[in-house]
Amino acid sequence: MHVDGTVAPGFEPLREAFVEVLGDARAGAAFAVVRDGRPLVDLWGGLADPVTAAPWRRDTLCVLFSGTKGVVATVAAALADRLDPHQPVQAYWPEFTAEVTVGQVLSHTAGLPCVDGDHDLLDVADCARRLAAQRPLWTPGSRVAYHPLTYGYLVGELLRRVTGSSVGTLVRDLVAAPHGLDLHLGTPAECDPRMARLVRAPDYAISTFLRDPERRRLVERMYAGLLDSDELMNSAAYRRAELAGGSGTGTARAMAGLYDLLLRGHIVPPAALATATTTWSEGVDAINDRPLHFGLGYELADPIGTYGPHSRADGAFGHSGAGGSRHGAWARGRIGFSFVTNELRAENADGRAEHLLRVLDALV
Repeated sequence: MHVDGTVAPGFEPLREAFVEVLGDARAGAAFAVVRDGRPLVDLWGGLADPVTAAPWRRDTLCVLFSGTKGVVATVAAALADRLDPHQPVQAYWPEFTAEVTVGQVLSHTAGLPCVDGDHDLLDVADCARRLAAQRPLWTPGSRVAYHPLTYGYLVGELLRRVTGSSVGTLVRDLVAAPHGLDLHLGTPAECDPRMARLVRAPDYAISTFLRDPERRRLVERMYAGLLDSDELMNSAAYRRAELAGGSGTGTARAMAGLYDLLLRGHIVPPAALATATTTWSEGVDAINDRPLHFGLGYELADPIGTYGPHSRADGAFGHSGAGGSRHGAWARGRIGFSFVTNELRAENADGRAEHLLRVLDALV
């Protein structure tokens, strides 16, 4: 696989590591590192479209899946003076029936991990209405369990209630446009020619920590078939939908730049970022049996090294995405990083991001 892009002097080992990552690839990827506004690594390679053999280019966009949650968490933190995590959801959304706080929604402890009944996962407004009437599966705040799609329906509606704007508009106006970031939620048609085609590795599976068949059925309800369908995940309808839990698109350069901006005090006031990146929930996922550690929408360092070696755990935050993407910040070293890929691999068979972060750790 051919690799393009640049690395700053002293970061040449990351080019070598990226070549290794692409060594057995069926598709493509990009990796970027930014510190204090300076790009240290900006690499891309492989195939943006394995069907047509189109190469990954500098401006190739890729679906971020749950990497979107980190972008949306940034919007929520930027609006912390209008969306108080200690307040009940009902304070902003009167039709909401459960006794859940905003902080519990953002930290995946609300107990609403799936939408009940038959529904269209792309109909954001309908899914929000349904959730407003649902009973939580457990007492809110008592358990942590990842809310893959419902996080987006809930947070997106809360943001709409306090601003009057859709979450995609807020991503554009508060995050992307002011800082020239190639990030989108509700991706416009003019971006379609730049989109990478998503493909799944032959052994791709979700929730690889989970062995219980009953909870496996619940997981299938949670994801609503999204990751089972190449047609759906590659559709324009999916990209157009403002799924705050997972339909954002962007480049590695933009995502690394976003986290660098946060470290430098842009977009989110430092006090609000400190609140959003402290522990709000932690433990083994009550559904998926995976270790979790959340701030207010951001993933934090966990026991399985999602955000790199232990030496970087203090102050690390970001969000990963289905299939292997990883985006975040290391406060120690003031590093923003992002790995995006259009080849989805199972978590228990994918060491690509971990390898790149280990090499980066040795260099900074």
